[in-house]
Amino acid sequence: MSDRMKDILKIAVPSVLLALAGLLAAFWLMGPPVPKQVTIAGGSLGGVYAQTAERLSTAMGERKINAEVLTTAGSVDNIRRLQSGEAQIGIVQTGLAGDIDTEGLQSLGAIFFEPLWVFHRSDAPMSDLRDLRGLKVAVGAEGSGTRVLVDLLMQEAGVAAGDFTPADLSGVAAASAVKSGEVDAALIVSSPEADWILDLLADPSVELMSMDRAPALARRHTYLDSVTLYAGVLDPARGLPAGDVTLTAPSAEIVVSDALHPALQSLLMDIAFRDFSGGTLLSDPEAFPTRDLADIPLSEEAQRYYKNGPTFLRRVFNYDVANFLERAWVIAIPLLTLAYPLAKAGPPLYRWRTRRKIYVWYEDLRALEGEGRAAESPEQRAAVRGKLAELQAETGRVEVPLSYTDDLYRLRAHIRFVAELIDRLSVQDRSAQV
Repeated sequence: MSDRMKDILKIAVPSVLLALAGLLAAFWLMGPPVPKQVTIAGGSLGGVYAQTAERLSTAMGERKINAEVLTTAGSVDNIRRLQSGEAQIGIVQTGLAGDIDTEGLQSLGAIFFEPLWVFHRSDAPMSDLRDLRGLKVAVGAEGSGTRVLVDLLMQEAGVAAGDFTPADLSGVAAASAVKSGEVDAALIVSSPEADWILDLLADPSVELMSMDRAPALARRHTYLDSVTLYAGVLDPARGLPAGDVTLTAPSAEIVVSDALHPALQSLLMDIAFRDFSGGTLLSDPEAFPTRDLADIPLSEEAQRYYKNGPTFLRRVFNYDVANFLERAWVIAIPLLTLAYPLAKAGPPLYRWRTRRKIYVWYEDLRALEGEGRAAESPEQRAAVRGKLAELQAETGRVEVPLSYTDDLYRLRAHIRFVAELIDRLSVQDRSAQV
């Protein structure tokens, strides 16, 4: 290996080690890696929340995230499971934040309308919730968002708890009960895609009440909206429903633990905009996802996403690469901090090391000159002269770049100068002796 290469390595190796130390420190400071295992709190088997949770799980699986879906009692149960850490993601009905503690939870926004359906027996005509007085009514299971919403609407209508007989039935069970006559009415929160909705609309013994006060309820409660189920929209061939029906509608929102990794939150936002923005029987395209109907504070990641959309890295790279680059941005700080001074210091260090190889001989040369001047005998000066010859020979073996040969030849000239000086002193001594 040449001397020049050795010099370069002596400079490069410490620089590389310093850079590696900076990298290690940066990796230590990097955010935690994205979890590959999460749990989603869905809802009752066959329910819309359970189906929605399965959709999210499948979409996350496409990005190699294993998302387990829990069967739960509904929104209130989902909130409890999120707060206990049993789940990190949940589907929750809007409108619960005012009555239930949601500390530690954040929303990613509402993803679809889930209206309240008020089905009643045809022999028990109804035009308002106040007509439920004296009837047996399915009001949803304990731990469900339906129960919370029904309690609110009954209070708004001035119907006290003792004015009717509640039945803890929801979903399919409530639909079957009103169809069989087990209950006089059923208040059910569900999307219009549920099969039993169409089944009840086709049953002449059951009617769907239009919520004429839905617009007023929407003004009083921002998480509610008034939606219209247009005549024939569910089954044009049979003309179901027979006429336009106004419904009051909360929404389903994606709620996450505030400890959920931001990358997974962003992934859920990607999925929501991909899968829930196409419009439904109750909403126009691009009406969802929306931040406007969420009643739990949005996470910082969701706020950024609604404002700016996916990050540049997520638009350009796939999920895994974008996640790594977004986590690794902190590495750029120490790298740039180290790279600039190293780049600036490298050439001066190389020049200094190259010239040092030359200038280091001057210390020996000065010592030999002093020794030669102080010599008291020809033998001593001859010894000094021999050392100068050795020094000249050693410098002849030094390798330096072409740009530094002038320094090397200047050194050799100075060695020659000192040698001639010693020779002159030797001649003078001989002359003096004669």
